[in-house]
Amino acid sequence: MARVVLAMSGGVDSSVAGHLLRSAGHDVIGLFMRHGHAAAENCSDAAASPLPILPARASNKQGCCSVGDAADARRVADRLGIPFYAVNFEEHFDRIIDYFVDEYTAGRTPNPCVMCNNWLKFGKLCDYADQVGAKFVATGHYARLDRSDPADEYPVLRRGVDPGKDQSYVLFGIDRAVLSRILLPIGGHCKDEIRSIARSLGLRVAEKKDSQEICFVPDNDYAALVQRRHERRGAAADDLAGELVTVEGDVIGQHAGIHRYTIGQRKGLGVAMGEPRYVVRLEAESRRVVIGTREQLVRHEFTAGRSNWICDHGDRPFACTVQIRYSAVAVPATVTPLPEGRLHVALDVPRTGIAPGQAAVCYDGDRVLGGGWIE
Repeated sequence: MARVVLAMSGGVDSSVAGHLLRSAGHDVIGLFMRHGHAAAENCSDAAASPLPILPARASNKQGCCSVGDAADARRVADRLGIPFYAVNFEEHFDRIIDYFVDEYTAGRTPNPCVMCNNWLKFGKLCDYADQVGAKFVATGHYARLDRSDPADEYPVLRRGVDPGKDQSYVLFGIDRAVLSRILLPIGGHCKDEIRSIARSLGLRVAEKKDSQEICFVPDNDYAALVQRRHERRGAAADDLAGELVTVEGDVIGQHAGIHRYTIGQRKGLGVAMGEPRYVVRLEAESRRVVIGTREQLVRHEFTAGRSNWICDHGDRPFACTVQIRYSAVAVPATVTPLPEGRLHVALDVPRTGIAPGQAAVCYDGDRVLGGGWIE
């Protein structure tokens, strides 16, 4: 079988992925992607590694990239009998944090997980795989790659079988040509099965909770991170503050920064108007947060840009289902390709909370077709 570089996070999913790959006969190399400085004590065979292993650091927490997570990943690798390396991705990851800050300060809602997959896990990680002669890169994502039809030039990306854990949405932006290098071992399993396998192997991560945080925001205070980074660029402390206004243009208050709001938000508006109000629009140039009723939040159509397609779709309108957020249900729609990598989406069922900056991902049944970024 083939040599495979496995992205190990120290969680149960990537740990069981390593076991499944080993059971299939693959030569597996475990790799922990450190978003800060990797602790040397969490790296086995550091001297022999062709990858950039960094010295220890006093801090032991950085989102899902803590020293504890690295230690869990190393213990699993030892148990599975595979080599393990902790690799510094801090320089590359700064690009994702910059994107995160840029989107929020521009009044959009970013999706750093999609960008991490596009740029790092299935971008830079493939470069590291080349360094160690690995044919494939693997992760613990709940999605599937269907290679059953020899007529398909590339594997078909499908939803994971566990509807509650499916992660195909965050994989839509992968370069189509890279799909042939990817393995997703757990996509055909449900979460309960994965935990059961981990217990049978005696892995201490079997009951480890899934990370609910953005990995570079360990305290979950994303607004404070955006504020710090924005000020570090030379902006004034109140540069993102502005007026809270109604759809009709009436000023009803002040806010501390547009980066603290997203389309569809109801809580934390700081105003009482007798009936629920929601954020319906963010105006970056004027720094206005516009609020309105739920009816004013409803949209029947939208456009998206910077599209990425992982199957042939042609240039004519086509019917599919479209998912507008990671946790949203895909709804029937008609998608019309537009020039310059844009697309128009006409929804059969109107939706609320369609936020610029989020991904709109198109499906044919459980097959991922591609998608773009909501404008």
